[in-house]
Amino acid sequence: MEKIMKRYPRDMSGYGPTPPAAQWPGGAKIAVQLVLNYEEGGENNILHGDAASEAFLSEIVGAAAWPGQRHWNMESIYEYGARAGFWRLHRMLKDLPITVYGVATALARAPEQLAAMKSAGWEIASHGLKWIEYKDASPEDEAADMAETIRLHTEVVGTPPRGWYTGRCSENTVRLAAETGQFAYVADSYADDLPYWMEFEARDQLIVPYTLDANDMRFATPQGFNAGDQFFSYLKDSFDTLYAEGGRMMSIGLHCRLIGRPGRAAALQRFIEYAQGHNGVWFATREAIADHWTQTHPHQRQNRPSGLSREAFTAAYGGIFEHSAWVAERAHRLELGPMHDTATGLHNALCRAFRSASPELRLGVLTAHPDLAGKLAAAKRLTAESTAEQASAGLDALTDDERTRFTALNDAYVQKHGFPFIIAVRDHSKASILAAFERRITHDRETEFAEACLQVERIAEFRLRDLLPR
Repeated sequence: MEKIMKRYPRDMSGYGPTPPAAQWPGGAKIAVQLVLNYEEGGENNILHGDAASEAFLSEIVGAAAWPGQRHWNMESIYEYGARAGFWRLHRMLKDLPITVYGVATALARAPEQLAAMKSAGWEIASHGLKWIEYKDASPEDEAADMAETIRLHTEVVGTPPRGWYTGRCSENTVRLAAETGQFAYVADSYADDLPYWMEFEARDQLIVPYTLDANDMRFATPQGFNAGDQFFSYLKDSFDTLYAEGGRMMSIGLHCRLIGRPGRAAALQRFIEYAQGHNGVWFATREAIADHWTQTHPHQRQNRPSGLSREAFTAAYGGIFEHSAWVAERAHRLELGPMHDTATGLHNALCRAFRSASPELRLGVLTAHPDLAGKLAAAKRLTAESTAEQASAGLDALTDDERTRFTALNDAYVQKHGFPFIIAVRDHSKASILAAFERRITHDRETEFAEACLQVERIAEFRLRDLLPR
């Protein structure tokens, strides 16, 4: 029975070693993005129809939910965020482009705060219907809440949200948000320092990642920040690293009831002044970043190797290892995923299939390779790949003496080792190929078999780089 094909959906590669040039407006070296989470009045509370009180992100570290009861102290901590913390932050940030993650039911209970957000020109993105956990929700229930969120947000704010962040999301959240077709970006990811695209059936969704490290929530978690200076120091180090790298995005997460406390707000003010003291800093809303990225780096779909059928995969990559389609067929059975949709990733999969094969099968790959500058080349019967490779080193334009030398070496090599001399000619000149030929012909068969297999893998790498990115 054929081995069942496995696919791994997570993308562990991303942009790899060379992220795209962000091309931030004005040639900025960094985009700094401040998020103000507005959750007060949308937290778990039996007054809101929930089964228990809130237990997350407050001054009461390690708090437990109280089933069926109001938690007066917890409520008053959240109320501080709305009554005092918000206004302190509004005075501090009103002249900056801020993105608000607004819980829809919290915004509905905060008409004055909402008016202040709008008068400051802040982006008001959606933070869900209520600030609750969705890990155990059915896709249908979560989708229904998302639809009600959009409706209520539009009713309360006056315009629909263009950004979405659930926070305590499920494995379905990003897909469900994408399927609405509503959002310029989704922020339920912490996977990168730059925006990136995800594909969901026919829909392309931009992801603008958020942060849990440069986030004041760490004032309310074990092993977090204990003082404002720690927060400032962490933000400064993050900024300095990203600024030096250039072309990155720095997200900062804020909560009215946490950073809005006077002993912490001063640290945020110091950081803002520090960042403003540098040239080339673009303070931006997430909406502005999303619009810039969509215009500058629009998504382009491609045929992804990991998504191809066995027949299509073999047709596309069966010739990477010379006349040995079985290598591609075996590679297709591996746990492929987005990490294998680049030249480097697919090369690894093909090499795994090749390396795990029997010596007899690998020998078949070696013997499928033509002699360098041999009779097949003279008769123009090489594969297109081999023809181009030999021509790249000038092996299609040998002198009579050179051709005689190659023929003699080929014959002696095959007689000794039982397979043709194989070398990745794109790594060499004609002279270095001859030198390698004369050196390697002296090897014992075991050594040369291993070397020939390495050269086959190197040839495969070059061929894949002609077909795929990276």
